[in-house]
Amino acid sequence: MPDTSDMLIFWVVVATRFLVPLSIPKYPLPGLIASLVLDAVDGTIFQVFTDLPLEGYQAYDKALDIYYLTITYLSTLRNWSNLFAFRLSRFLFYYRLVGTALFGLTNLRALLFIFPNVFEYLFIFYEAVSLKWDPKILTRNRLVIAAALIWIFVKLPQEYWIHIAEMSTTEWLMENPLNSIFLIAWAAVLAGMTWWLLRDLPPSRQGFSFAADPIPSFLSDSTESVRTREERKRMKMVNRLLYENLVTRELAEKIVLISLLSIIFAEILPGVRANSLQVAAGVAILIIINTALSQWLVRRGRQWKSIIQEFVIMSTVNLILILLFDLVLPLFRGSIDLSDTLFFVLLLTLNVTLYDRYRRTHIWSYDDKK
Repeated sequence: MPDTSDMLIFWVVVATRFLVPLSIPKYPLPGLIASLVLDAVDGTIFQVFTDLPLEGYQAYDKALDIYYLTITYLSTLRNWSNLFAFRLSRFLFYYRLVGTALFGLTNLRALLFIFPNVFEYLFIFYEAVSLKWDPKILTRNRLVIAAALIWIFVKLPQEYWIHIAEMSTTEWLMENPLNSIFLIAWAAVLAGMTWWLLRDLPPSRQGFSFAADPIPSFLSDSTESVRTREERKRMKMVNRLLYENLVTRELAEKIVLISLLSIIFAEILPGVRANSLQVAAGVAILIIINTALSQWLVRRGRQWKSIIQEFVIMSTVNLILILLFDLVLPLFRGSIDLSDTLFFVLLLTLNVTLYDRYRRTHIWSYDDKK
C-alpha cells in the first residue's frame, strides 16, 4: 500500500503537469518552457521524494507529453499572426503525431527518428522572436531555413541519441566529464546558427512581450461583449463558416487530430483493448456528436457562456457516450478499461474545446488579413 505522502506528491505532480500547459495559449514561451522542465524533473521528484514504482507512470508520462504538445499546437491557432509560420508548424505537428501513432502501433523506435519533433523547437524559435519583434518579419525563407536547421542539427542527433542509441546524457557525462566540452561546443555552434539566421532583423521594440494578445472582444467567452454592428457582423461571419454546415474542414481536422491522439493514448495506456480501427471509429462518432450539438445550439441563438461551461457540458456528454461504448464494444470483441478511458477522454474533450474556441480566432485573423 503506497504511503499517503507518496500519493500526495504523485497527484500534485500529475495535477501540475495537467494544469501548467493550460498557460501556454496565454503565455506561450514561459508556459512551454515550464512544461518542458516539469517533464524533465517529474521522474527525479518521484525517485528522490517517494518510494513509488515508476513503471506504471511511464504510460501516463507519455500521454501527458502528447497532451502538452497538442495544447502548444492549439495555441498557434489562437496567437500566430504569421500565416505561413502557422501552416509550417501545423505540418510539423501532424508529421510528429503520425510518427508517434505509428510507433505506438509497431514499437519501431526508428520511426521516432524518421518523424522528429521539430514542431516544438520551431514553436520556441517563433515565440522567442515574438518577445522582441513582430513575428510577421519572419519570411518564408527564414522559417524554412530555421525548420531545416532544427531538423538536421538539433532533432536528428537528439532523436538518434534517445531512441536509436538509447543513451542517457547524464550517464554519458558521468562516464567522462570532458564530454561536457563537446556539449558546450555544440551549443556554441547552434547559437552561431541562430545569430546568422536573425542577423539582419529590423530594430527590436523595447521590453519583452511574454503574454499573447487578448482574443478580440467579439470572439470572447460571452456574446454580451458583442456590442457594435461591425462586431455582430464579424461574429455572424465566423459562426457561418464554423456552424452552417456539419461537414467542414474544421470537422475533418478535429477527427484527424483526435483520432491520432486516441490511437496514441490507446497504445500507451494500459487496459485499452480496442483496436486502432475501433478507437478511430469511436472517436469520430464522439467528434461528430459534439460538433452537431454545438451547431444545434448556435443555430438556435445559444452560445457557450464560458469555455469552462463548454468543457463541463461536453465532458458530461462524452462520459455518457463512453458508458454506451463500454456496453457495445464487447459485441465486437473489444473492451475498454473505464478509468483509463475516462482519463484520456478528459484530455481529448479539453483539446476539442480549445480547438473550437481558438479556431474561431484563427478564422477571424485570417479573414482580417485578406
